Amino acid sequence: MRIRRNSGLQHKQRGVTLIEQIMVLVIVTALTCVAVPPLRQLLGRNQLQVAQTDFISALQHAREAAITTGKSTVFCPTRDGTSCIDAARWDSGWLLGHDADHNNQPDHGPLYSGSGYAGKLIIQSSSGRHYVRFRPDGSASGSNITLVFCQRSSAQQALSVVVSNSGRVRGAPASASQAADCAQMN
Repeated sequence: MRIRRNSGLQHKQRGVTLIEQIMVLVIVTALTCVAVPPLRQLLGRNQLQVAQTDFISALQHAREAAITTGKSTVFCPTRDGTSCIDAARWDSGWLLGHDADHNNQPDHGPLYSGSGYAGKLIIQSSSGRHYVRFRPDGSASGSNITLVFCQRSSAQQALSVVVSNSGRVRGAPASASQAADCAQMN
């Protein structure tokens, strides 16, 4: 007599043990800790570039408005989005508008108003120059103006926008002295 044993399929348990799950969690945590600082720098650099591009675009729009309408156009810092302020800091916002009477305020309200970067970035203009006025021929009266953009936490990656007397608008990395001055504004 032969005894036959149940030779059915044996079921092996498949799954992940608690130790394996903990090890994966430790590896993911370690990789995250390594990746966060470079990611933060990348996001900060991106925010600076967006602000710089935003200002270049707004300045070019102000110059175009002056040329196409034949009226002087002012580009200035603002806190409320409706009137210019006489300040070197631009992080609260800016506006542009026609200024036929040259009082550094937009006639009949602003043509365009930009939101600020308050609490995120520091944006400051050259000392003594707090607005840009474009003439009907596209030139910018006064001396050259430089706007410097830096992060509140670090001025290492500071950027700038320069408006020349001829009205040319260009972006560039900020110089070491401009970055240091911006860092002191914290």
